[in-house]
This record gives sequence, C-alpha cells and structure tokens, in this order.
Amino acid sequence: MIESTPTTPASKPAPQPNEFSAQAGEPQPSLTAELLDFLVNNKAWWLTPIIVVLSLVGLLVVAGSSVAAPFIYALF
Repeated sequence: MIESTPTTPASKPAPQPNEFSAQAGEPQPSLTAELLDFLVNNKAWWLTPIIVVLSLVGLLVVAGSSVAAPFIYALF
C-alpha cells in the first residue's frame, strides 16, 4: 500500500516560470521588426513591393498636406 502524506497549501512549492510567462515579460518588438520577422519566417517576400508602394503612397499623402505640397505638385 502506498502511504501519502497530506499536503497543506503552505507546503506546496511555488510554480516554476514557464516559457510563456518568460516571453510575456520581454519587451515587445516594434511593428517594423515584427513585419520583417513575419516576412523572413513565412517566406512572404512577394509582400515587400506591396508594402513599399503603400508606404510611398502614404508618405505622398502626408507630404501633400504639408508645406512641401507645392513642390510635390510640380513633380507631376
């Protein structure tokens, strides 16, 4: 027969930190770092031209509503 000793809540060992809680305590990477990590790990290099073009269009929209607008319109 196996004898068991009763345990009390005070005698339970503290839980060991697991990988999930260790990663939760790390600082979060930036959006650019996460996007680059996604592209590398998933081999989704076909998304790179789309992201670059969308970024350039967004930059053009922001610059078009600033002081640089007359210079941008002269280019077209």
